Amino acid sequence: MSDFLRRLPTLALAMGAPGLFLVAFLDSSVLSLPEVADLLVVWMVTSNRARFAVYVLAATAGLLLGCLILYYLGRKGGEALVRRRFSSDAIDRALASFQRYGVMAVLIPSILPPPAPFKIFVLLAGLADIGAAQFTAAIIVGRGARFLALGVLALVYGERAIAFLRTHGTAASLALVGLLVVGFVGYLWWASAGRRRRAERL
Repeated sequence: MSDFLRRLPTLALAMGAPGLFLVAFLDSSVLSLPEVADLLVVWMVTSNRARFAVYVLAATAGLLLGCLILYYLGRKGGEALVRRRFSSDAIDRALASFQRYGVMAVLIPSILPPPAPFKIFVLLAGLADIGAAQFTAAIIVGRGARFLALGVLALVYGERAIAFLRTHGTAASLALVGLLVVGFVGYLWWASAGRRRRAERL
């Protein structure tokens, strides 16, 4: 297996978009391949700028499929698996966050760069019975935006985008998370104000 993992990036580069799809799928489901999909997006876009959109879509689709597998594992009995690996108190707090914040509890971790944990949130989304459509949208928006940003950086900076990512990637991700949180709080305020206005009219 270790030999396969070492050869996988080279194999994926030779395969092009299908190889990128495979790496993103494996990384988001059964294996842990931190940053490999990110680096492949940069290398592939740099090598073939005309296929920029194809590579971004391939990475997003592969990751989404892998996440959906974990999500449905969570829905079909993942609680025992999760509780074996994490303390019950931590799981209960995480589930409470899902019940309070819903899909935002998936969207925010999906934006954070490696080595921030992500798979546990995918499993918990299924366990918390977050709707499949909402979950899918959160993954596409969060991880899709990340791959899109990487592709754009590759178009602008070429392979230097990798150095930029390693230097500024965490700060950029946290800034985006901050914007999402501000937007979410604004939405909650707007929705609450709308409910109050409707209640006053009754």
